[in-house]
Amino acid sequence: MKFTESDLQQFKEKGVSPEQIENQLAIFRKGFDHIKLDRSASVGNGIRQIEDSEADMFIKKYDYNANLNRMKFVPASGAATRMFKALFEFESAYNLSGKDPGILENEAYRQVKIFFENLKSFAFYPGLKALLDSSGTDIDALLKENRYNRILDALMRDDGLNYRNLPKGLILFHRYADHCRTSLEEHLVEGAVYAGNSDGKVEIHLTVSPEHLPAFRKVINSTVSEYENMFHISYDISFSIQKAATDTIAVTKENEIFRESDGTILFRPAGHGALIENLNDLDADIIFIKNIDNVVPDNRKEITVRYKKMLAGILIDTCEKINNYIGLLEGRQLTNDLEEEVGRFIQSELCIHLPPKKMNSEDRKKLFLKKLNRPVRVCGMVKNTGEPGGGPFWAYNRDGSVSLQIVETTQIDLKDMLQRTILESSTHFNPVDIVCSTKDYKGNKFDLHKLVDPSTGFISRKSKDGKSIKALELPGLWNGSMSDWNTLFVEVPVSTFNPVKTVNDLIRPEHQ
Repeated sequence: MKFTESDLQQFKEKGVSPEQIENQLAIFRKGFDHIKLDRSASVGNGIRQIEDSEADMFIKKYDYNANLNRMKFVPASGAATRMFKALFEFESAYNLSGKDPGILENEAYRQVKIFFENLKSFAFYPGLKALLDSSGTDIDALLKENRYNRILDALMRDDGLNYRNLPKGLILFHRYADHCRTSLEEHLVEGAVYAGNSDGKVEIHLTVSPEHLPAFRKVINSTVSEYENMFHISYDISFSIQKAATDTIAVTKENEIFRESDGTILFRPAGHGALIENLNDLDADIIFIKNIDNVVPDNRKEITVRYKKMLAGILIDTCEKINNYIGLLEGRQLTNDLEEEVGRFIQSELCIHLPPKKMNSEDRKKLFLKKLNRPVRVCGMVKNTGEPGGGPFWAYNRDGSVSLQIVETTQIDLKDMLQRTILESSTHFNPVDIVCSTKDYKGNKFDLHKLVDPSTGFISRKSKDGKSIKALELPGLWNGSMSDWNTLFVEVPVSTFNPVKTVNDLIRPEHQ
């Protein structure tokens, strides 16, 4: 395809090459191959269930290895727009029709009714009330008279609390006796109670959108000393932005490049898979990964801390075993006994079924070393409660092996009845509760780019200015971007998974 001079300049500014754009166009035209599932992972069949006594042992192992550098990685660039979707729909319809909200019947308005009936239970209510009080407006009178649009103005608009434009990390989630906390602050507290280093430093890395970075810094600057004094620690908080070079083009339904009204090519963020770039830049022995909205107040943190430490202890134990086997394999011939022992470990503990190929001992040793010397992730899995998103499966890899993978529904060929049956038999769900090691047995960082499976992205349907477009999503951070990692699935209680997808989730008992 021939690009214009302005196109080439746009590519240069984004940090991408014309060849990359050509490759993206080819993907749109060809599509991605579906991942092939072997079976769903379940307890005793790919998912470990840990007894309390064993969990205590792993927790002690984590606490004992305080010399290992720890870091908390929080993808925090998500906007709060979807949290308030029902309120936006209500506000728009109310302003257009002027009708009483009780007349407008659908799920969005049912959610709106729940929201206003419980308004005083939200952590942001005191600030909202104070804002209206300052303008001489009685919030109780507004509620009594169903003047909800005036309350929403104060909550959403720039001259109010500005919740329309804030990221999820800066929304007030929880109320305490004398203060309220954002989800960002809850992550600061979590980091202090389970991810601190032996020198008293707590390292937290957040990925944010560039437009929200000043607001994140402002909240941290105003609160960090309070939490440092509370826990007698010091924070090392860093930020990164999803790199512009990871954005992908959008196309029309005919797979032609979609252009803005001024002729420039529309680029879009390519999903959370782009964050493998940010993760690759970090340097720590143990990295905890958890979404920004999956937090709880202090009275419910104990179980979160317990299972986070347990997962980290399992990670340390697994890495020690891997490193031991690499040491046994290097510099010596592969004996029958060693081959049997290492092969059993790879299959039973790392859950990798190698293809039944005949090979000599030297090639077998190379294969073992290749499978052992990889990043390790231990993923907490909760019983499926109907949440959308990825799940744990046994899946075929490009080299013919079968291993544990987190797979999104969009990656599965739902027209294939066998694959659909495997999907529907899934018992667990991925809550993005991951503890990982990204260093090799010598302590050197892996190049995570080399372990991404580029064939595991997907194409989604979006709209832009009322026009249908197709968007390209990179292999997900915990899907295709980590598909060539060593993966362990461990069952954790559903009580450790408390995401806030809609604003009304904040009035659930778990957030009160």
